[in-house]
Formats: sequence, structure tokens, C-alpha cells
Amino acid sequence: MVVYPVCTTREEKLAMIEVLKNRLLAKHKHAIMAIGVYGSIGQGTDGHYSDIEMHVITQNSIRLDSYEFIYDKFKIEISTATLDEAYIKAKQVDDMWPIKAGVFIHVLSLYDPHHIFEELKLLPLQVPEVELREVMKQFMIWESYETMGKIRNNWENGNVGYLAIGAKDLSWQTAKLIGLANKQYFRTRAKTFQDSLAMKDKPAGYEELVMCVLEGNEADKEKVYVLCERLWSGLNEWFERLGIKYKSDELPF
Repeated sequence: MVVYPVCTTREEKLAMIEVLKNRLLAKHKHAIMAIGVYGSIGQGTDGHYSDIEMHVITQNSIRLDSYEFIYDKFKIEISTATLDEAYIKAKQVDDMWPIKAGVFIHVLSLYDPHHIFEELKLLPLQVPEVELREVMKQFMIWESYETMGKIRNNWENGNVGYLAIGAKDLSWQTAKLIGLANKQYFRTRAKTFQDSLAMKDKPAGYEELVMCVLEGNEADKEKVYVLCERLWSGLNEWFERLGIKYKSDELPF
């Protein structure tokens, strides 16, 4: 019995990608403007168990289905978008920007007669600072503030088993804020913590909590709680230094 995922070489993945490209072009060439590979394969950092992730960009008047499936030894994701949609996605700024920007910046071009991927890769880093700061403000309200409230509630209620989850959530959310503040994207989702620790501007307390999470040192619940509180204080001081005010002085209505 084969236990999936299956180990594959880069050469095997590239051969499968060539099959997919040729099949797409044979069936939809009149509609397709560009085909490329993103993710770890696009960056040349894929491992034996990496997925195949492909962009398919079509003319604005034609839409094709996207697919995510497992075939033979491969997990394959084919993301389709019209040309206008691709430009919008490449310029989009939300809390996932530090993770998604690389999807457009690092593309292994397979078919691109109009040089679309060369244009798309420039767009993510052209986003205005004001948009990044606004996303940071809203994300602080939507996620980090709520996470810290849950951490405090569960600590007070004696539900210390939650603290490991809360610490991971707070670390992950802060990593995305760090990417936004530094206008830098992460190489892959798996390297988010590693890349964020190397970034210049980050809040006090972040490194200590992340190392606790990465090393699996969550057994000392009081220490985990104290580290979460330190990071929360560091986040608020950081936001103040960056000039991002997320608390309202008056009701919005």
C-alpha cells in the first residue's frame, strides 16, 4: 500500500508540469495568455513532498475553472484568473500580503508570449505604505486584540491548556504584522517565523515568544502567559512608534 504524499524529484514534478501545460494549451490555447508555476517550485526550493502550483491567466472575456486535485504521485493546484483579475490580485493588500506576495513575484514562466509575469511581479512591492498601515490597524482589531482577550480570559478561568494555542495564534498574527510593517514577504508559509525574525522592525517580546513556540517549550504555562503579555505590550508600543492608532476616541456612529 502506498502512503501518500509520495516522494518525487524536481525532475519528476517538472515533467508533470510540462504535461499539464501542454494539455491546457491543447484544449484552451485561444483563451490562455500565460501559464506559470509558483510556490516552492517557482522559487526553486521545492522538496520531495512539495505540491505543484500553477497560474493560468486567460483573456478577460473567458473564464476557466480552477482545480485542486491529486493525480498519480502529485498534489496539483491550478489557479485560473482573467488578466484583469490577476492584476487586481497582485496589487491586493490584506493581512495575507506577506505570504501571498511571493506567489506573483517568484513565477517560473512556462508560456508567456505577452510577458505578463514580468509585469505582475513588480506590482506587490508597489503597494502604498498607507495601505499597509491601514491593514495593520484593522488586523490588530480583528485578530490580535481578540486573541489577547482569549489568552487573558482562559488564564483567569484556569483553562491553561489553551495557552499553547493562543501563543501560536498571537505569534502567527504578529509575524504577518511584521511582514506588513517591513514591506517584505515570506519565502514560504513554512518559513514565516524564520523570515520574520530576520526582519529589521519588529515588536519587543516577539522573538522570545516565537522561540518558545518553535522549541515546543509550552509546558510552563505561567511562562507562556507572561511571554504573551510581554509581546502584547511590545505590540502596542510598536504601533505607537509607527504612528498607527487602532483604538477609537469616539463612537463611529
